[in-house]
Parts: sequence; structure tokens; C-alpha cells
Amino acid sequence: MKLGCAVEAGRSLPEALERVRAAERLGYESVWSSQLPGSRDTALVLAAYAQATERVRLGTAVLPIYTRHPTAMAQMALTLDELSGGRFILGLGVSHQVTVEGMWGLRLENPVAAMREYLQILRASFSEGSADQGGEHFSAHWSYSAPRNAQLPIYVAALGERMLRLAGELADGVSLWMCPPAYVRDQVVPQVRAGRERAGKPLEGFEIMAAVPVCLAADPPKARDAFRETVKRYAGLPFYRKVLDASGYAEELARGEVGDGMVDDLAGIGDAAAVRDAVARYREAGVTLPALGPLPKSAGAVGFEETLEVAIAA
Repeated sequence: MKLGCAVEAGRSLPEALERVRAAERLGYESVWSSQLPGSRDTALVLAAYAQATERVRLGTAVLPIYTRHPTAMAQMALTLDELSGGRFILGLGVSHQVTVEGMWGLRLENPVAAMREYLQILRASFSEGSADQGGEHFSAHWSYSAPRNAQLPIYVAALGERMLRLAGELADGVSLWMCPPAYVRDQVVPQVRAGRERAGKPLEGFEIMAAVPVCLAADPPKARDAFRETVKRYAGLPFYRKVLDASGYAEELARGEVGDGMVDDLAGIGDAAAVRDAVARYREAGVTLPALGPLPKSAGAVGFEETLEVAIAA
């Protein structure tokens, strides 16, 4: 069964390249990186990953649509796909109001409609090599003359009902983060299926990719506390808070608490059995591609490669 892993460049790009090589050597199917507001350009990081590897697929778990016009996104995606030998997966998201409006000075209005227009321009650009579309949020009247992969896969970072249905209708997969397995089973799968049915497509073949925080821990309490702080940070963002509230943690989070139950629900921290159990729980909920996100040694982990080894050995 397929496994992916998240490799962020972090403080050391050379170290990240070694981790990507290790993931490929161990048999991981894909490597994922997200565009964070103040970090390196993820597309360029993946270009470096492509040069360091031969087989593993390379994806952006979340690349905000407001940072690039869809024609510029198409140029980047098609170029990176060509450079990597057809291994690129374009994962898109809308980001958050605090980033789009507070940092970039743009407006996050009707994100589902904006994503629909964005996807339509990308699909036409990939399949036809051109797009002629006027929209309320995005317009494009252009053509692309370089080699292109007409089937370049597009994933959507989706959490709410309408975005999940849109992903099922127009995309090839969803990219999930901070989604407990029960939320995947009870919300993600049914809404994606509804979107697929609206487009006259089966659910089979649609990728449900979920980031799964895991840690083969040398110091389990320290690792738990490190991930607990991550949960608190993301619970402060409305989109993620709605998911966690809907998963039964509303009262706990309202008190400013993140208990061990929530940590264990979202992650696999401890011995090899804990890591493997987390992967199994997400698969059972409907995730087709768990993408493991090992915690760093500073957070109490044994190590990145050691965690990947025990997970893939299951």
C-alpha cells in the first residue's frame, strides 16, 4: 500500500535533500511540501528534490492560489512536471484570512467560487494548452507553447463540505491536515463521493491524501507536548477549528486545552506500534495515501529516517 511523507526544507536544504533520498530509498511513493508564508519557495524546493531523486513523486500539499495567477501557476506546474520527468502533483489551497488579507492585502471572498474558476483555467491550460475564460475572481486568455502533461494531477486542500464537493468534482485528490480519522470517514469521504457523482465519476481512483503526524519517540512526553503546541496553533485558525470542533473537541478547545486523547487521535507518537497504528487508523477511515510527517529530534523523536523505516516495514 502506498505511503508518502512530508519533507520540509526547514533550516537546512542539504539535510532535506538527504531525507528525500532516504524516502525514495525506503520505498515511499511520494514526498510532499507545503508553502508556508515565510519560508522558501516550495516550487523551487521541489525542483531541487527532483534533481536529487529518480522515482518518487513530488507534490505541493498546499500551494495558495492567491500567490500566483492561474496562468503563472500553470507555467510553474508544467515546467516542474517536465523537469521531474512527469512526477509532479499540484496541490492547491486558499490559505487563511489572516494570511490572505492581513499579510498580502488581498480579499478572501467566496473561496469555493474562486477555487472553481482557478481549477477551470488550470484544467483547460493543461489539457488544451490554452484557456479563454472570464470570471469574477480569475480570468485568463492565453496559450502555453512548451511541452505539457495534459493529465497533470491536481489536488485541493479541502476541509469544508462545499470545498470537498468541488474537489471531488474537478480535482484528482484532496490534501488533508488536522483531520482526525473519524472526520475523514464521516465528512471527507461522503462529500468527495457526492462531488464525484455530480461529475459522473466514480470515487475509485480519487486520492485522499492526509498528513499523518508520527514520531518514533526517544522521549514520548516531550514529543507529545511538542505536537500539542502544533495542535493549539492550528486550532486558532477558523478552518481547522471547525474540523476539530466537529470531531468532538469543541469544549476542550474552548477551555484552551489539548488533551492526550486529541493528540492520540491525530498522531502516532511512541513506539513502532503507535506509529503503525496511526497509519492503519487513517487507512481504515478512507485515506488512500497517508503522508507521514515525522517530528524532529528536538521534539523528542528518535529520528526522521528511523520513523520512516518502522512505518514502511508494517
